[in-house]
Amino acid sequence: MVKNPYLPFKAKILDIKKQTDIDWTYRLECSLSPEWGQFVEVSIPGVGECPISISDFGDDYIELTIRRVGKVTDVIHQLNQCDNLFIRGPYGKGFPIPDFYDKHLIIAAGGTGLAPVKSIINHFYDHPDKLTKFNLLIGFKTPSDFLFKDEIDKWKDNLNVTITVDRAENDNWDGNVGLITNYVPKINIFKIENVRVVVVGPPVMMKFTVQEFIKLGVPEENIWVSFERKMCCGVGKCGHCKIDDTYVCLEGPVFNYTKAKKLID
Repeated sequence: MVKNPYLPFKAKILDIKKQTDIDWTYRLECSLSPEWGQFVEVSIPGVGECPISISDFGDDYIELTIRRVGKVTDVIHQLNQCDNLFIRGPYGKGFPIPDFYDKHLIIAAGGTGLAPVKSIINHFYDHPDKLTKFNLLIGFKTPSDFLFKDEIDKWKDNLNVTITVDRAENDNWDGNVGLITNYVPKINIFKIENVRVVVVGPPVMMKFTVQEFIKLGVPEENIWVSFERKMCCGVGKCGHCKIDDTYVCLEGPVFNYTKAKKLID
């Protein structure tokens, strides 16, 4: 029997963790084996469906960090532990993690762009011997927009983590203030040919952050980005995510920059 690619399956909510007023992380019971950077389609019967990046996963669960921004996510945020979501996937191509082994990996994540790379960070946090060096740059709009605060505190113990905010809301923030691009030139790089870069975030942030790495001499083929698009079918049939002849849901959402720089709406 041919499997219906549009047919979702039921996944029980094991845990819900509030990140911000509009961003909550849901741990779902399921046995998917996704690639780092893939996404799933999440649905509520009778309401609708939306694409969500997989922010973490294990043998019997996946985690989705969902922002409340519309009809479907409004309903999701009303669910409780032990309720069910319906998901299908995983879809798309993820990050080429083995290509990062024995390299100096730099991840620059802006805002909710931290979610698609959270599992990568945890992977190398648990396996530091896989890299020669690891730098993590994280940017948020304000201190109240922080995601994964507990995980960030953990990462700081063993990783080179730089956090900045676009603006400080009050005097309680004594950390970095400014765009993430300001901190790219401050990274201590020994061998530029050994550097691998991942940049995920809003399109403008990715554009100018990538430019800063190119100024440092990082080859374009050693840079990867992830596109945030409205993927509807997830299997390259509806054309909703298509840019020119490229279906983001099939060939992405992760792209090497040599390809991504040509994808212009």
